[in-house]
Amino acid sequence: MPPFNDHRDGPRDECGVFGIYAPGHDVARVAYFGLFALQHRGQESAGIATAPRGGGIMAIRDQGLVAQVFDEHKLRSLLGDMAIGHVRYSTTGSSQWENAQPIVRDDRRTLALAHNGNLINAVELHAELRGREIPFSSTSDSEIIAALLATHPAERIEDAVAEVLPRLKGAFSTVVMTDEAVVAFRDPHGLRPLALGVIEDEHSGQAAYCVASESCAFDLIGARYLREVQPGEVVTLPDRGIQTRLVSGSERHAFCVFEYIYFARPDSRMGGTVLQVARARMGEILWREAPVEADVVIPVPDSGNAAARGLARASGLPQDDGFIKNRYVARTFIQPGQELRRHGLRLKFNPLPEVVAGKRLVVVDDSIVRGNTTRQIVAMLRHSGAAEVHLRISAPPIKHPCHYGIDMSTREEMIAHGRSVEQVATELGADSLHYLSLEGVYEAIGATRAEHCDACFSGDYPLAGTEGANGKYAFEAARASVQLPPHAMNGLQGELARRPGRPESPVRIPE
Repeated sequence: MPPFNDHRDGPRDECGVFGIYAPGHDVARVAYFGLFALQHRGQESAGIATAPRGGGIMAIRDQGLVAQVFDEHKLRSLLGDMAIGHVRYSTTGSSQWENAQPIVRDDRRTLALAHNGNLINAVELHAELRGREIPFSSTSDSEIIAALLATHPAERIEDAVAEVLPRLKGAFSTVVMTDEAVVAFRDPHGLRPLALGVIEDEHSGQAAYCVASESCAFDLIGARYLREVQPGEVVTLPDRGIQTRLVSGSERHAFCVFEYIYFARPDSRMGGTVLQVARARMGEILWREAPVEADVVIPVPDSGNAAARGLARASGLPQDDGFIKNRYVARTFIQPGQELRRHGLRLKFNPLPEVVAGKRLVVVDDSIVRGNTTRQIVAMLRHSGAAEVHLRISAPPIKHPCHYGIDMSTREEMIAHGRSVEQVATELGADSLHYLSLEGVYEAIGATRAEHCDACFSGDYPLAGTEGANGKYAFEAARASVQLPPHAMNGLQGELARRPGRPESPVRIPE
């Protein structure tokens, strides 16, 4: 059984990044609301770093949600002309304060960095930097990128990025800030999303540029979506507008198709597609692929809402709420005790017997990984009197782990691994089960496999060497097995000594 506070047994959300250069704006507050819009991409920690042009970097980061980490006093203390921000779910490195972002490094240059993705050559780069006696204060692959950039001899940060970027293998949509500029860059395959936007001041005619993992962040801060940062592109946001250059290209673009299905907010735009529309199309195609005699369509809220609407529209069946969702559940560390543990999922979902009793249900969700939650959902519907439960999933069976920034189970934990669809349906207690075909996914998003990564479904990893990639806790193991040079350990101890308890900044907090 999953832990009580593990409400979804699907893939874990990854990370969200935000960056802005906007003299005259309250950049910390803008970053706060940008991160607030990206909260769905990570709920373990949040952080914002700011800098005045030519001044020092200030950073506040901590474990928790955006609204838990920041208040008015903290936002007012973050002064500057530019800001970057991050919300995290860990994909490399454990969920500890030291791994919260933005990461701040003070080496040859001082910088702050926020990263969404996962490096598959992180252990090798980490060993190289350790060999150069460069200290680390975290166990995330993001600090490797920060260390490479902070120690690079190039005078300008964008030149350092241009030389470091080709050395990185894996997924990285990244924003880095010095006291001169904000620079955003994306891996040559474009695995993780990154969008470019602009805030236009109608009175002054000035334009402030920003980047974010998803376009939904722009809507909240009053920015206009311009385009996506291209794979291998470096975008610099200085005080003179924007500068762009393509520094590393790839013949094989591989944007994560699971962003369309699961991760991104439905009001975000990716690849020219509004995801709410694409997910409804997935539901329509689900019905075309696997119609069934039924009475009502029930979404698993909120993940199945859009696809359920599309399926109901295509089938002509009524749609109803078979569950009421408690929308105030975030994370809980209060355990229910043995007596209430078997009712744990009701903390988030409560079924309505008056809606489902005696009905043949089509239950729609976006994905199944381990199946623990889905099994409980089916059982709750049966207990509430459902006559039949037909599962319709708007994604293909997930059979392979992701090494590019999504925290999934191992193959052995995945319910579809080594089982037929019929066997999975039996395991879940459903009368029938149909997964949307991979062809159906691409039809719904209006794209082809040639420019996307669908390795979690197909096992076809677009980057060579992916199968041997490091695991989530590779750095913890490496640090335990390798003796750091004495001066490197002293540097680490000094860094930790400056951060007693759970302070908010690795650099300084202004008075």
